[in-house]
Amino acid sequence: MVIVDPVTLEVARNRLEGIADDMGVVLRRTAYSPNIKERADCSAALFTPDGEMLAQAEHIPVHLGSMPASVAAVLDLFGVDVEPGTQFAVNDPYAGGTHLNDLTLVQPVYVGGQLVAWAANRAHHADVGGEAPGSMPAHATRVDQEGHIVSPMPAVHAGVWLDGFLDPFLAATRTPAERLGDLSAQMGANKAGARRIEQLVAAEGVDEWRRVTAALLSYGERRTTVAITALPDGAYRFTDYLEWGEEDLPITVAVTISGEHLHADFTGSAGQIAGNINAVEAVTLSCLYYAVRVATDPTIPANGGCYRPVTLKTEPGSIVDATRPAAVAAGNVETSQRIADTLLGALAQAAPDRVPAAGQGTMNNVLIGNDDFAYYETVGGGQGGGPSGPGMSGVHTGMTNTKNTPVESLEAHYPFRILAYRLRNGSGGRGLHPGGDGIEREIEFSTYATVSLMGERRRLRPWGLRGGEPGAVGEDWLIRDGAAERLPGKCTVEVEPGDRLRVLTPGGGGWGTPGS
Repeated sequence: MVIVDPVTLEVARNRLEGIADDMGVVLRRTAYSPNIKERADCSAALFTPDGEMLAQAEHIPVHLGSMPASVAAVLDLFGVDVEPGTQFAVNDPYAGGTHLNDLTLVQPVYVGGQLVAWAANRAHHADVGGEAPGSMPAHATRVDQEGHIVSPMPAVHAGVWLDGFLDPFLAATRTPAERLGDLSAQMGANKAGARRIEQLVAAEGVDEWRRVTAALLSYGERRTTVAITALPDGAYRFTDYLEWGEEDLPITVAVTISGEHLHADFTGSAGQIAGNINAVEAVTLSCLYYAVRVATDPTIPANGGCYRPVTLKTEPGSIVDATRPAAVAAGNVETSQRIADTLLGALAQAAPDRVPAAGQGTMNNVLIGNDDFAYYETVGGGQGGGPSGPGMSGVHTGMTNTKNTPVESLEAHYPFRILAYRLRNGSGGRGLHPGGDGIEREIEFSTYATVSLMGERRRLRPWGLRGGEPGAVGEDWLIRDGAAERLPGKCTVEVEPGDRLRVLTPGGGGWGTPGS
């Protein structure tokens, strides 16, 4: 075991998390699209030379927990003897990615000719081609219908984009200028992180860097094992459901806690389907890491060490471990939410004083576009009430942590306007600590466009805990010529000038018996 004094350890931890946070700041401030610049749909992290996560910023859980798979995919193909100044790209869900919109760039960091770290960031590109604007067609059954696939490959050398990556990527998208702006922001974010690490290691020395980073990982592991040991041993089971038309698809988990170890087994979950709500294993692993942090101690440093006492079992070919060529666009944004709910439902039995009732359980994805523009937004909803108080209203919960696009920015960039944007009063579940309320948003279109919706909890209400009542389901409406038509939670439709889309997001579940 590497021994480092507590002050040195804490200083190093904050330095590294600060570097990851600065990478995110560079990415957002230099990005071109509102989705990254305004909504902050991006994440950044640092990794050891062998690919173990060293530090992350407080960005998006579904990105951060799965980003190690992207770094591992690069290492598997290219090893650790790569040329300085090279950045690698990947979005292939079956080779380190999650869904095609999330493109990851990975850069090695060298000091004195020695590989000391990897810098990586992931950003959601609003359109990467495919059969519908926004690259999440509701009808997709294969991943190639969802957009351009980037298997791990060199993308940048010495600050210059490589044609083999850039030309096909820009040719596929409906918005090449926006994509190039966002890609350049990603390149710059990695370069900024690498520069900060180089300065730090040059000042402290490579040997000291390795000693302290090894100690940080060990510290994360020890903190996690202590937190798991504090939970009662046992097997805790829970099942929740995804909505697919009128069918309910089960996600079931058995969480076993045994001493310092926690194991999650998803055997018995639904098989993958001919639809786009399949999740790859990296997404499920992200959800597991997130749920364990909720149920133990969120102050534990989020690095690869704290993942060591946690293991996962899935069945390949299932909805939580899809295999090629299944479509996966909504698996990342919607199925991830339900996987997290299922894990938290199990862990609530072991940690009733920490785990809240179900939040809205969806990202309420709205994608609008045509050949000239592509807009992507996820809409907040209600947080579940918890042991310590009521849930918040109008926020993102679970596997996402994005902001909203300000109305002023949205109307400046896109050919539609917002008629209503307010809390959906009364949509949170009643309880001793009630769930938060969802959101009502109404959009009026001024041009012809294609709209894709990807939402959950449109039939099955977010559950309450310990006697709390469930939250309200979400609703989606298309209003044309004064007539309102309720839309399925997952659909792709064509809209005309003057049409309106009304999205009502779910409320969170309540915690505790009302009035108790």
